[in-house]
Amino acid sequence: MEQTTSIVKENIIEKLYNEHNLTDNELLYLLQTDAHDAELFEKADKKRKEIYGNEVYIRGLIEFTNYCKNDCYYCGIRRSNRNAERYRLTKEEILETCARGYELGFRTFVLQGGEDPYFTDARVCEVVSAIRKSFPDCAITLSIGEKSKASYQAYFDAGANRYLLRHETATCQHYQKLHPAEMSLDNRKQCLFNLKEIGYQVGAGFMVESPYQTPENLLSDLRFLQELKPDMIGIGPFIAHSETPFAKYKSGSLELTLRMIAILRLLFPYALLPATTALGTIHPQGRELGMQAGANVVMPNLTPVRERKKYMLYDNKICLGDDAAQCRGCMDARLKKFGYEIVTSVGNPRKAD
Repeated sequence: MEQTTSIVKENIIEKLYNEHNLTDNELLYLLQTDAHDAELFEKADKKRKEIYGNEVYIRGLIEFTNYCKNDCYYCGIRRSNRNAERYRLTKEEILETCARGYELGFRTFVLQGGEDPYFTDARVCEVVSAIRKSFPDCAITLSIGEKSKASYQAYFDAGANRYLLRHETATCQHYQKLHPAEMSLDNRKQCLFNLKEIGYQVGAGFMVESPYQTPENLLSDLRFLQELKPDMIGIGPFIAHSETPFAKYKSGSLELTLRMIAILRLLFPYALLPATTALGTIHPQGRELGMQAGANVVMPNLTPVRERKKYMLYDNKICLGDDAAQCRGCMDARLKKFGYEIVTSVGNPRKAD
């Protein structure tokens, strides 16, 4: 109790705001109490405004395949889910989706999919090159999992310039509880460092309140991110899928997810922080609340509606029936009500002077 009292007396929110770091004990204290959430969110919102104003960057998400060779215990498109209805978009369908998104003002396309063996390096490069040729003023983001450094280099040379790869957890023992034995946290981390070395803008991230997660695990996530220094950090609450080993586990809470977003904004003032679909799934205004806690990116779904319901990483995912224009229009209207302005530029992360 004496230790906790001394931490509170130091006004750790102000310290985090000014210094962008805390001790392990201070971070653990913040992670485990809601007593300072109001001040934490206020400071995170203030810090975001100092750097990004009220601008919100918009990315067009294209979920182009739900085939996956992996069997992660939390994921609805894991290979063991025999009830998943599988699909792949063709190159032509992906380009058509990009064209529709471009008309709506999107200047970043995020190609996300399972680790699908059909999409060889040659096929990925063919798609990326075609997008780069057709939309030279756009950013191309890939989120297709763990690959070799040579593969990442090939995608980069073809025209991709961003890559999202959530590390999910930075603690080895916790990672092993979420993934089958053939998957390795060391390899996942190495992939992230390889991507940085090549020159990608890199995004990492983790689930909040995934099964077996402890506050110490979350602390390890924060310290790993400080080591990695990613351009984007994507977090969201764990949400169970009925066809996984974690079907009965409780979803992550809105409160802790928002607290983590705010802490991340103050630890990484210049990072791009999305308010994720998962956040909107657990609360009707989850994404707006995420913005008020320091987030500054949203990723409306451009995936063709006929396929969208098949890309089900977790149950009860929102925005499955809206077409791209409806998603864009809805997001514009919702964020304007809270004083935020959607920006249609490429939206690169800003850097310290």
